[in-house]
Amino acid sequence: MNIAADMSIPTWADVVAAHERIAPHIRHTEVMTNEDLDRQAGARLFFKCENLQPPGAFKVRGASNAVFGLTEDQAATGVATHSSGNHALCLAYSAGRCGIPCNVVMPRTAPQAKKDAVIGYGGRITECEPSTSSREEVFARVVAESGGDFVHPYNDPRVIAGQATCSKEFLAQVENLDILIAPIGGGGMISGTCLTVSSIAPHVKIYAAEPAQADDAMRSLDAGRIIADDAPETIADGLKVPLKELTWHFVSNHVTDILTASEQEIIDAMKLSWKRLRQVIEPSSAVPLAVILKNPKTFAGKRVGTIVTGGNVDLDRLPWTKH
Repeated sequence: MNIAADMSIPTWADVVAAHERIAPHIRHTEVMTNEDLDRQAGARLFFKCENLQPPGAFKVRGASNAVFGLTEDQAATGVATHSSGNHALCLAYSAGRCGIPCNVVMPRTAPQAKKDAVIGYGGRITECEPSTSSREEVFARVVAESGGDFVHPYNDPRVIAGQATCSKEFLAQVENLDILIAPIGGGGMISGTCLTVSSIAPHVKIYAAEPAQADDAMRSLDAGRIIADDAPETIADGLKVPLKELTWHFVSNHVTDILTASEQEIIDAMKLSWKRLRQVIEPSSAVPLAVILKNPKTFAGKRVGTIVTGGNVDLDRLPWTKH
């Protein structure tokens, strides 16, 4: 494991401090259940609805922890990031509440609903091509021109500590969980989940859910090293980015397995969530339910906590409608 000298691994103490810091700026989200989904899965499912956060995604936790942890001198130049959507809009939301500038680099193909949200919260967008290499190249130029504290979407100890507060709440809301499952792209939420579970509930197994068309995390876990795809294509736009050193530390040490779902399985699970939970969730958030239904033997009879990561959907371009 090679972690940069300036990038410390967050601890449980960091999580506790983060939860206190961000409490005024986030929602303590509800946990929902549905008997029909339980029957289909053959398991007891609990859904923590992070789509109900003010900016519509769990990433407000990590973004708020980073923004409200800045020193006065750091805050003076604002914050900057690159993101396909939810981190960008959550960082813009947090920066707006703090009264500081926010510059974000977003793929030109990012959902318009997410771009509109960034602008609505006061963020400034610079577009890039839909690849990791283009994103990082354009971001380097933006930071050189505008400055700002770089808040990485997931490879940042402040962000991971913030995301860990979600599973901290979840374990307090639902007793005796056997499994926690969340989507995986870059691994920020999964890393936070690993940090929480390894600290206070080591008996709980952690599974990650990934699109089959962007399965670099699964292949990384199988290979024992980071495998990064530059520009995967999947409807789950929030899960197109690869693992980095810090998130790989948590994934490689604590994740039981990474399971994948096809594009159609993701769409079907998204529709099912809308229908049964009565919740607007985005495709990335539907991947865990898709893999639960696809792998009944893994989850049968278990008490499964599922993190619903976001609900920022372009309602004019739903995946089950023709364009």
